[in-house]
Amino acid sequence: MNRKERIAMLPGSFDPPTNGHIDIIERSSHLFEKLFVVVADNVQKQCLFTADERMDMLKEILKDHENIEVVSYRGLVVDFAREHGVGVMVRGVRALVDFGYEFELAMTNKQLNPDLEVLFMPTSPKYFQLRSSAIKEMAAYGADISPMVPPLVVQMMRNRIKLLTL
Repeated sequence: MNRKERIAMLPGSFDPPTNGHIDIIERSSHLFEKLFVVVADNVQKQCLFTADERMDMLKEILKDHENIEVVSYRGLVVDFAREHGVGVMVRGVRALVDFGYEFELAMTNKQLNPDLEVLFMPTSPKYFQLRSSAIKEMAAYGADISPMVPPLVVQMMRNRIKLLTL
């Protein structure tokens, strides 16, 4: 990695984007000159929102951050890193369970791309229990998810759940 150009990425499914995701993204953006937020476009994963919808939500939420670029990518994140000159992959971790999974994934990615470093960033305590899967379930049962996700996501979730229940 060229020390003059500190480029990082934060990949994830972001289905939906949570306040915890936004916190990690914003904190990471202060550490790097450029941060790619890479929305995973994995056709094998069942998502509530399409990759384009997730990308559009994140673009709108993060529009005031000049050094953040939101992109969608179908493929291995190590290949994205190689193609875009990314030297660091940021991964948010909530607990020891997350760390174990993320550490194993980091070791695999290191074998595939030895030049890619991984930075584990612990979540802020107020977002410790936020999980996209739990938020989707709560929203499906009509719970108030507004403390957990940005306002745009609340609206998108309400609209999507209405469509699914028709």
